[in-house]
Amino acid sequence: MRKIALVFAATVSVLVLLFSYRTSTHSGALATAPQNRAPAGSSVPSAPSGTNPPSGTSSTPTGTSGTPTGTYDGGAADTRYGPVQVEITYTAGRITAARTLRTPSESGRDIEINNAAVPTLIQETLQAQSAHIDTVSGATYTSEGYAESLQSAIDAAHG
Repeated sequence: MRKIALVFAATVSVLVLLFSYRTSTHSGALATAPQNRAPAGSSVPSAPSGTNPPSGTSSTPTGTSGTPTGTYDGGAADTRYGPVQVEITYTAGRITAARTLRTPSESGRDIEINNAAVPTLIQETLQAQSAHIDTVSGATYTSEGYAESLQSAIDAAHG
C-alpha cells in the first residue's frame, strides 16, 4: 500500500511540473520590434500594427480604360486574435504594392508571427494579383483575415 501511495505522489508531481513548464521562448524585446515589414521590392512601407486608419477607400480616379489605379483599403477582418486590415495600390490595373494597416498585436507572440507571415502574404499578393493566396503555416488566422481584407480592397478597386 505504501508503494502505491509513493508511485501516485510521484506521478502527480511529474504532471504538475509538466503542466507548469513554459514552452514559449520569446523575450520582452519582441514587443518593441517593428510590427510589419514590406518585402524587398514593395514600394509601400508597412504601418505599425495597432493603428486604426479609417475603413473604406482612399483612391485616385480610375484610368480612362476602366482599369483601377490608386490606393484602396480593405475592410478590417476580425480574427480570433484581432483585426487584420490590408491596403493595396493598383497601377494600370495591377496590384503593385500591398501593406497591412492592422494586425493582431496583443502579445509578443502575435508580433513574432505577423513579422514572419506578413511579408510572405504581401509577396503572394503581388504574384497572384488576387486574394487567392496560400495560407502561411503557423499564421492561419492572420492569413485568413489578410485574404478577407485583401478581397475587400480588390472589390473596392473594381467598384
